[in-house]
Amino acid sequence: MNGNTVMDPFPAGIVPLNRLPSPLPWRLGGYTTCTVSVGLSGDQSTVPAAGDYRGFTVTASNSTCGWAATTSAAWITFPPGNTGLGSQTVNYQVASNSTATSRSADISVAGHTFTVTQAGAGPLRFVPITPCRIVDTRKATGPFGGPPVAGSASRDFVVPNSACSIPSTAQAYSLNVTVVPSGPLGFLTLWPTGQTRPTTSTLNSVDGRVKSNAAIVPGGTAGAVSVYASNTTDVVLDINGYFVSATDPTALAFYPITPCRVADTRKAALGPLGTPSMGAGQSRTFPIPSGSCNIPATAQAYSLNFTAVPPAPLGYLTTYPTGQTKPQASSLNAMTGTVTANAAIVPAGTNGSIDVFASNATDVVIDINGYFAPMTTGGLSLYGVTPCRVVDTRKPTGSPTVTSLDVAVSASACGIPANAQAHVEIGRASCRERV
Repeated sequence: MNGNTVMDPFPAGIVPLNRLPSPLPWRLGGYTTCTVSVGLSGDQSTVPAAGDYRGFTVTASNSTCGWAATTSAAWITFPPGNTGLGSQTVNYQVASNSTATSRSADISVAGHTFTVTQAGAGPLRFVPITPCRIVDTRKATGPFGGPPVAGSASRDFVVPNSACSIPSTAQAYSLNVTVVPSGPLGFLTLWPTGQTRPTTSTLNSVDGRVKSNAAIVPGGTAGAVSVYASNTTDVVLDINGYFVSATDPTALAFYPITPCRVADTRKAALGPLGTPSMGAGQSRTFPIPSGSCNIPATAQAYSLNFTAVPPAPLGYLTTYPTGQTKPQASSLNAMTGTVTANAAIVPAGTNGSIDVFASNATDVVIDINGYFAPMTTGGLSLYGVTPCRVVDTRKPTGSPTVTSLDVAVSASACGIPANAQAHVEIGRASCRERV
């Protein structure tokens, strides 16, 4: 136990503004003597990367003693509050740490300071699922429905509480994020709930069109993700898998490959992975392992980039494992009929194949940059980091546009180690798609 005694003179009728909470029942015309002790099991509290609720006791010499618990760390909060009178138990909440680096911060109360140390997240591996819709703010008001995300505001979505059966052990999610704005949308940002909103964007729709982008987002407090919109927009979140601790023997490792074109419905020479174009309202099966990209039969999910080349507006394109019912989820949208690309992790279905559904006629190009399979030599695990901007070719102002660029990710300010063998891109902005 550690105690601090404070004697403060308070003239009758005067309540000091720097003393919390206020007003306090001071004894008139004299002195109040408060002895406040803080009860801890040691001076350091160690919290796992997943976060936790913790507490400590404040013991005061009388019921009029006021105190306040403070910290400079945004990832530590005090529900329902950080001030009190007399003896109480003080609860604090530590948000999940999605990065591989441990972190520490001090909590101070009544002149006593102790340190909270949180472990960094360990390696993660992937569990694929049939695509499932978590959030659609166009639907009735609810925790996963309306209202829209208001401009310059954010909403939190507790993913494990959705209808998609995501376990509470999931530490990150593979999502497809779609915006349906009512006008121009400067940017949308996703990040782990409980952490400070990063200065990065997940997608942009400055022309106000329906637009999608893939993102891997760590879970935050209670497994939730936060969504911020610069302008009012509806938001749809679909999930195609999640990441758990690498100690889970059923989770899959990632095997990166040199990007390779799997399918192109404009090319007859590719056989079952080539022509014809897709018709409106049709599904088509693509046997990924039969292509020329040397994908092994052990692959249980694919890291793909889909490009739609429609002759007219394309409502949506959906990808899913062959042999399963088409889900109520989308992989990309091209409402203006422009060439549009988006990434997606797609579970392998019957014979390793995937199905693609197009709401309207379109050509489809599928590129692969890796796959997920049981861990063996060459397999990689995911290490989360706080979203960070690696490159911005607009900086400094007046910089010329680029046609190609080599990016030394580990040399950026984002703290990526030099031994990282692959990187997750969660947001991009560009002028055109190349197919």
